[in-house]
Amino acid sequence: MRYTGPKFKLCRREGVNLFWPSKYNPKKRRTLPGQHGKMMARLTDYGKLLRNKQVLKRSYMLSERQFKNIVVKTAAKYSKNNNIDYDKAVSLTLERRLDATLFRAGFAVTIMMARQMIGHGHLMLNWKKHNIPSYLINEWDVISVREKSKSSPLFTELPVQDGKFSTPTWLNVDKSTLDLTINNLPDIETIRMSADVLKVVEYYAR
Repeated sequence: MRYTGPKFKLCRREGVNLFWPSKYNPKKRRTLPGQHGKMMARLTDYGKLLRNKQVLKRSYMLSERQFKNIVVKTAAKYSKNNNIDYDKAVSLTLERRLDATLFRAGFAVTIMMARQMIGHGHLMLNWKKHNIPSYLINEWDVISVREKSKSSPLFTELPVQDGKFSTPTWLNVDKSTLDLTINNLPDIETIRMSADVLKVVEYYAR
């Protein structure tokens, strides 16, 4: 089941800002969540693997079932078929998700907001209505905002419209039409992942 509770609570539990806005900065409260919150204790080797897994899973806001399926099945198959390192295949699979792509493109402030845009039917994929956040993008896919949705508050002030936002090189955004074209698959070498992906792979390989 996907977590639907307070997002800041997750950030406090992991000790890192899992999302993007400063309101999720756990430095505001360094204790663990709970009535009698304590400082995080020293972790065992297993604990380190578990926390890495939880950080990565929660930064993409996935359920355990979804995340495990990506790591154990989808990424493993992609790694074998395309002859790339397993950890890189995990990162690439996560970043190819449509919700992650919208977030990276500056269409949303958080990945939760990107998922809301998709789930509420505001977007089109290759000129057809699309509402599946888990879709894995391919080269030359085109994501566009439905004409009647462009006036929605969701699209009036996007990060991509801020001159300080830098769009990744594998994405091309037309700010005037709000069309997003996938030039290439994500360049994972330029993405700072929120956790050690090798430790995530090791966790599921136990």
